[in-house]
Amino acid sequence: MKKLLFLLSFILFFSACKEKTEQSIEKTNERIASSNEELAKIFEDYYQGVLKMDPISATRAGDARYNDRFVNILNDSVKEEMKLFYSSNLEKLSHFAEEDLNENDLLSKRILEWECTQNAKRLSLPDYTPINQMWTINLVMGQFASGASAQPFKTVKDYENWLKRVDEYLVWFTAAQEKMEEGIKNGYVLPKSLIIKVIPQMESMAEENVEKHLYYSPIKNFPESFTEEERARLQVEYTAMIEEKIVPAHKNMAEFLKKVYLPAGRETSGFGALENGDQIYQSMITYFTTTNMSASEIHELGLKEVARISSEMEKVMKEVGYKGDLQSFFNYVRNKKELMPFTEPQQVIDNFNAIQVKMEPQLNKLFETKPKTSFEVRRTEAFRENSASAEYNQAPLDGSRPGVFYVPIPNASEYNVYADEDLFLHEAIPGHHYQIALQQENQDLPQFRKVLWYSSFGEGWALYAESLGKELGLFEDPYQYFGMLGGEMHRAIRLVVDTGLHSKGWTREQAIQYSLDNEAEPEASIISEIERYMAMPGQALSYKIGQIKIRELREKAERELGDKFDIRKFHSEVLEAGCIPLSLFELKIDQWIESNK
Repeated sequence: MKKLLFLLSFILFFSACKEKTEQSIEKTNERIASSNEELAKIFEDYYQGVLKMDPISATRAGDARYNDRFVNILNDSVKEEMKLFYSSNLEKLSHFAEEDLNENDLLSKRILEWECTQNAKRLSLPDYTPINQMWTINLVMGQFASGASAQPFKTVKDYENWLKRVDEYLVWFTAAQEKMEEGIKNGYVLPKSLIIKVIPQMESMAEENVEKHLYYSPIKNFPESFTEEERARLQVEYTAMIEEKIVPAHKNMAEFLKKVYLPAGRETSGFGALENGDQIYQSMITYFTTTNMSASEIHELGLKEVARISSEMEKVMKEVGYKGDLQSFFNYVRNKKELMPFTEPQQVIDNFNAIQVKMEPQLNKLFETKPKTSFEVRRTEAFRENSASAEYNQAPLDGSRPGVFYVPIPNASEYNVYADEDLFLHEAIPGHHYQIALQQENQDLPQFRKVLWYSSFGEGWALYAESLGKELGLFEDPYQYFGMLGGEMHRAIRLVVDTGLHSKGWTREQAIQYSLDNEAEPEASIISEIERYMAMPGQALSYKIGQIKIRELREKAERELGDKFDIRKFHSEVLEAGCIPLSLFELKIDQWIESNK
């Protein structure tokens, strides 16, 4: 009987404990669910706030609500609003305990904290050089104006939206000149060699023949649904916009650049010559690499990588039977007529399409998920072709427009194909197109993460993708493999010359010569690249830093998982979260390795 009573008491006690435990778990789950809902709202509000603050990015993402807007980020009050936006989001995030969050929400929280912190810091950097030859918003507006980019021209409202956006853009354009005038007074000006490249871009937009003007392009391509009355009205309005606004503004800017800004331009090449230039450069290193590496650490890493890749290049040189030294082999490859087989730009495009067909059957061996977003190769627009590099422009989030790999072909007869397989792997498949499209298509990510871009991850992935060529059935031709080594060498050289220019007092000419001595790129291309680094310090470092981290973590996974390692699952793990800072990426892969042991 005693045993029976004891057992009954124990059952009652256990039931009571179980009920309390279940109630406690239920309350905890409610708290976590409630927190996650609140956190999800913060993520969504942040995303919507960013679209409103940056309507150009909204258009690129396929969100049409702000297609008539252009925010003048050079305005001090606008900057203060943005800083408040980032600081208020950081304050909101601080109320969520990390132990209460699931894995995906925890990663999103940490990413958003990084994003807000770094963007707020960037807003505090000097803005006296808002226009350069490569990266600035006036070039994006030129792309939009062509009617072949993200700005839609499908309805009458689309055409009217563009007219309104241009009006707001010209406010920024005027402010840009004012900032450059301030920069002259404060010692923050572009190097002369960059100013010289900007002047022709401005002059091309001062074209007085309206029908030849880039901004007239949408009028030449009216949708069939437009009535004659609508066409006539828009033609008048676009003609007035070009004649009365665009042409005078760009004429004025071209004159300012030639007569005022160029004479005041710097003879020096790097940010180290500017007041607080070293601190500014270090902040840009942190932003673009998402690491705490110093300029000196990166410079030394670059020198080691250049030496390693050089030894690999010499092996290819011997394989093809070349008898000279490596530097003369670079010239041999640059000028080898057999590597310049084309006469028409379309032949260059066709060659890239053939590369895609060749590698397509091998992709299943390395990837278990492929993007649904369509893809195509296009020639870079003429107005920016002479100073542009090959690039990828992503599709909008709704997939209504394809991802586009742009290739500059200023002279088809001088176009060298030795690096085309490598270039396709980087800019297209499985490089930028795979990474960005899969990020945008991932329904588990909050919206703000679908459009995030960190160079260290995105460009690091694209450079890592180049190394997959042999696994994808490419690089059978030794010159194409040399092209891959050349691509990797190009990014290793960046570690040396970018830090050399901005932290070690290197001149433009010194950086150009170092590149000529260590890679096979044509001299004109090298000059364009060096001037790119001068215009945007730190960005070029992100490629190699990111690639090294991805390759390092793949080798760690292969080593620690042994027979359990699956390259397809590794690539899924790398790509599923989209672009994230490298420290968070390393933590994510380390956890994946542990969970698969």
